[in-house]
Amino acid sequence: MAIASPSAVVPVLILKEGSQRTTGFEALRANVAAARAIAETVKTSLGPRGMDKMLVDSIGDITITNDGATILNEIEVQHPAAKLLVQISKTLDDEVGDGTTSAVVIAGELLREGEALIEKNVHPTLIVTGYKKALSRAKELLEKYAINVNPYDDEILKKVCLTAIHGKAVGSVRDYLAEICVKAVKQVTEERDGRRIADLDRIQIIKKQGGSLYDTKLINGIVIDKEVVHPGMPKRIENARIVLLDAPLEIEKPEIDAEIRITDPAQLKAFLGEEEKILRNMIEKIKSPEINANVVFCQKGIDDIAQHYLAKSGILAVRRVKKSDMEKLALATGAKIVSNIEDLTSSDVGEAKLVEERKVGEDKMVFVEGCKNPKAVSILIRGGLERLVDEAERSIIDGLSVVSDVIEDPRICIGGGAIEIEIAKELRDFAKTIGGREQLAIESFATALEGIPRVLAENAGVDPIDVLAELRAIHTKPDGKYYGINGLTGKPANLYELGIVEPFNVKLQVLTGATEAASTILRIDEIVAASKISKEPSTKPPKSEEEEKSSD
Repeated sequence: MAIASPSAVVPVLILKEGSQRTTGFEALRANVAAARAIAETVKTSLGPRGMDKMLVDSIGDITITNDGATILNEIEVQHPAAKLLVQISKTLDDEVGDGTTSAVVIAGELLREGEALIEKNVHPTLIVTGYKKALSRAKELLEKYAINVNPYDDEILKKVCLTAIHGKAVGSVRDYLAEICVKAVKQVTEERDGRRIADLDRIQIIKKQGGSLYDTKLINGIVIDKEVVHPGMPKRIENARIVLLDAPLEIEKPEIDAEIRITDPAQLKAFLGEEEKILRNMIEKIKSPEINANVVFCQKGIDDIAQHYLAKSGILAVRRVKKSDMEKLALATGAKIVSNIEDLTSSDVGEAKLVEERKVGEDKMVFVEGCKNPKAVSILIRGGLERLVDEAERSIIDGLSVVSDVIEDPRICIGGGAIEIEIAKELRDFAKTIGGREQLAIESFATALEGIPRVLAENAGVDPIDVLAELRAIHTKPDGKYYGINGLTGKPANLYELGIVEPFNVKLQVLTGATEAASTILRIDEIVAASKISKEPSTKPPKSEEEEKSSD
């Protein structure tokens, strides 16, 4: 691209030929339009009356969901500004597990308000500064209005979970799934250095099509998606003593190539007999009085001869178990993963009331249940339709995430747009104390926050203007801070009484993520797009073998 230099008549080539350069308001408008298009896509999925999206990928696989993070993850976004919002949603999903749709909606509203201010000749830097001041004040207000709760109160945790999964395809069984989520997270929570840690990696989620959603259950133990290795082994062991091996129950091959010359059948028999003896000794170690194990989970292979001796001894064995499942088994049963069978001691053995192979759907799986105080548990999700099972998994993950958020930071906020309306009201008063053009930016921030109750009202099928006016009037009263949009009716209601509450952490991350994304986009005044790499096909015919030889 040629750009004329002020000191020379001849144009100076700065950018590579084919590059595109967009500057000024045109660049800003393109970025805002792309980001708002993303916000428009997901906003109809917000709230209990939110609609679902059908996403079809390049190979024809279909995903039906109203989960904001899944929608943004599945659609292939090309525009760089729109990709920023997708990245914000992924970060939110990784950090707190919920609030992605709200963050994108607020970011879209902030960009719309910011674009309107720029059209009124307010400089983008002033807008961004105003937004940052508004965010700082909003965080203070969020702290002020947050409600402290008991992190082990099942009723509160269930309400938070129900709010997160309300409006999903699994709405009919949400109470049942919420109870499972609360029990699972509480089971894996532990105290470390005076802090509560709820590690969701310790909750194993297994999906199997078949049955109904009510067949979904929490297992105080682990499910291994493998079958018992030998048909002669028992399929059910009560009062199991469990050994976890990170070593093969087979003869290890030498690291270097070796050759054994056998000249006599007796030598071959002795060689095979020695192999059998080594394997038998391994099994003898496992069933010795000290160890007395009757269940073996092996991360590596189990030799046919070893299988025979294990079956003969009445030991249930499973091979090629995933490393992640082995770690969860150790947490659930109290067993230690052993890398050398010779080092196996009685303290390495874990326990469970029952280990059983069961047929789930078309597959056989091994259930390890009845662990005393498992620090890893499993949730087995069932459902009559594959896509319903997938949506149930997404709902359960959201539920687990918000419950863990409240356990780790026991503060909640009123949902349904109530906290956003209250903060918006306070921000308008705060803006008057700032003055100047930054005041306009802070007021625009307040208007953007009202986008959440506005969208909830729209999705419920009512006029958002009338509802917002009524909600603002209610929030001028002493107990008005508890009022937001009832997502089912679209009318203002006391949402604290209805149990519509969300984790403080989620709200904090939503405001921070949305503001950062909007501020980043508003500060861009130029887009320089490099030319696309194109491989032009060669016009010369390929050389024949004789021509190549002659040229050599």
